[in-house]
Amino acid sequence: MAAHLIGAAAGQASPREFVRQIRAGRPLRIEIGGQFWWDGMNEVQVRERATRTPEELIVEWDTTSARALAARRRLPRPIARLPLLKLPPPVDRQPLSYLFDLGFTRDVWAHRIDLAMATGRPLDAEPDHDGRLLADLVAEWAATHGQPFTLELTGPLAVTFVQGSGGETVHMDAIELVRVLAERVPGEGVLAHTLPL
Repeated sequence: MAAHLIGAAAGQASPREFVRQIRAGRPLRIEIGGQFWWDGMNEVQVRERATRTPEELIVEWDTTSARALAARRRLPRPIARLPLLKLPPPVDRQPLSYLFDLGFTRDVWAHRIDLAMATGRPLDAEPDHDGRLLADLVAEWAATHGQPFTLELTGPLAVTFVQGSGGETVHMDAIELVRVLAERVPGEGVLAHTLPL
């Protein structure tokens, strides 16, 4: 997971590297039975860093993540508005800004949750930071399916979201909701609608 995130940051920092990873990932997507173009890209990121030590990965993250963030902030708005992304439903066609402004941020956030779950450590979730990401995710998810619901979320990000009236009421931990929407665990009822992170 660390190798993937570092490789993704390298691609964000350099358009040339991003395109190289996509091209190198095409045959790997087929080899691994991946469904989407980014499956092969992720495989490139992981394979290219498979022999690195944790210390080497940390050093690369420290330098690459800062460059990636700077590059994301410099993306020219006319380029950001180009509808270049073909994503699976319910997201579908999106401008490049969707990936740079939302997708990359949500990917790192979801993997932070994955790492906490895998290591058995609690997620240090903060309402001011993580709560904003959660609210943004729920708003987009709700817009994609349009069904009425009440989400009564618990845990450090406890909050209630409501759309329409007369819909299903769901009580659950907010971080578990993210895992359901990201298809880490299955959901039922209104939670059968997912949103790729």
